[in-house]
Amino acid sequence: MMDALIAAPLLLPAFAATASLLFWLRYRWAGAIVSIASVMGMIVVAIILMTRAASGEAIAYALGDWPAPFGIVLVLDRLSALMLLLTALLGLAVAVHATFTGVDRKGWHFHPLFQFQLLGINGAFLTGDLFNLFVFFEVLLIASYGLMLHGQGARRLSAGVQYVVVNLIGSILFLIALGLLYGVTGTLNMADMAVRAAALPAGDRGLLRAGGLLLAVVFALKAALVPVHLWLPRTYSATAPAVAALFAIMTKVGAYAIMRTMPLILGDAGAGSFLLPAALGTMLLGFIGLLAARGLGDMAAFALIGSTATLLTAIALFDGPALAAALYYLPHTTFSAALLFLTIDLIIRWRGGEDEAIVPTPRYKGQGWLGFQFLAAAVALLGLPPLSGFIGKLLILQAATPSPYMGVIWTVVLVTSLIGLVGLSQAGSDLFWKDTSTPPITSDRSTARWGEAVPAIFLLALLAALTAGAGPVTAYMQATSAQILDADGYVGSVLGPDAGKGR
Repeated sequence: MMDALIAAPLLLPAFAATASLLFWLRYRWAGAIVSIASVMGMIVVAIILMTRAASGEAIAYALGDWPAPFGIVLVLDRLSALMLLLTALLGLAVAVHATFTGVDRKGWHFHPLFQFQLLGINGAFLTGDLFNLFVFFEVLLIASYGLMLHGQGARRLSAGVQYVVVNLIGSILFLIALGLLYGVTGTLNMADMAVRAAALPAGDRGLLRAGGLLLAVVFALKAALVPVHLWLPRTYSATAPAVAALFAIMTKVGAYAIMRTMPLILGDAGAGSFLLPAALGTMLLGFIGLLAARGLGDMAAFALIGSTATLLTAIALFDGPALAAALYYLPHTTFSAALLFLTIDLIIRWRGGEDEAIVPTPRYKGQGWLGFQFLAAAVALLGLPPLSGFIGKLLILQAATPSPYMGVIWTVVLVTSLIGLVGLSQAGSDLFWKDTSTPPITSDRSTARWGEAVPAIFLLALLAALTAGAGPVTAYMQATSAQILDADGYVGSVLGPDAGKGR
């Protein structure tokens, strides 16, 4: 019965999407309640599954009782349980924010699309099959197309077309990679592929490596690494900030897929040969873009790029300490980026004028609180004390010390942190310290609705909890890192204890 609960993160959003769609036409408030209740249920399920995964052994659940590698298998381990909880917590903040601010009422079917997006994300984290990973990628992408265009507008439509085209190209490359891997191994089940890849003759290893590296390129596209990053700034800055906050987890889906597949398929750090320089280049581009940004949406989008690149820098080292550091930094960068997007949404709403331009405005109600919230988001994104980003960056720098690229990694991380500090300090000064001589705004547009700030406060509380619990959280991440690199253990859990021997 406990193993069957592994399917709950897929069933809950599927049923909630249908129910909220039925309610939406006549009772919109009921649809929103269903959506929020569903996400709260996902949090409970994710906590139970994380407790189950903490035993240290991966658990395979065969849908329809068809055993791997012949049937569809969901695999729960420490990494997938962590990602499920992270998605559910972020989903709760976004769902409540969209409901309280009325973002969900600016277009049709926000909550059904939102739930299908969560379905695709959760499926990507649980599947043990590369083809089903592709299917769940398509589910989350199709839902994201609708969410990205939610609220309409010419700028949003233009950015949406670019977003769709880029992801279609990514999907084609994904299918080509799957074709190569299936042609050389005869399977798409990840555990079975790991067994067959280890037994391949030397003449076929080139094709295996080509397929694996092409798969890594696809995941790098999802994570917006240089040179396949150009879609993200325009897309995230054009869409509603609440939607962009949810999209903060989508770049992490790419990072997750790299951690999940590369140790199994390539069995070494082969993907690091291009991931590390790409991540370092993306980090530079992201924080320089933040410094040059003149709009709040552009600033947050480039901050997300730079922060995600910091995460990918650690992952690209492909060793135990680096992966543990990356895993600690992963929830931090997701929550801090989402916090910045939600804060931007409140700034645009509460100050009443200038839309998202980074310019001084007259004083308005709630400005002092928003200034504090913006400061907290900036401190978090930059990795400054006292929040968890400081611990995460220290862990990443420490993990990079044995690497031959230590000097480059340390230099880029520290320099980009300084660039980001200058950019966010300048933006904060313009937004909260300077004001025009115009009398304070008193129109309804600038009225602060304090309930709208609750989701951002919730994310800030999560960052504080991540900081306060750094000890046990780091221990969990170290165990998760060891499990990721234990390919034999994963294979044995999915195919049986004898299958993982002698690889």
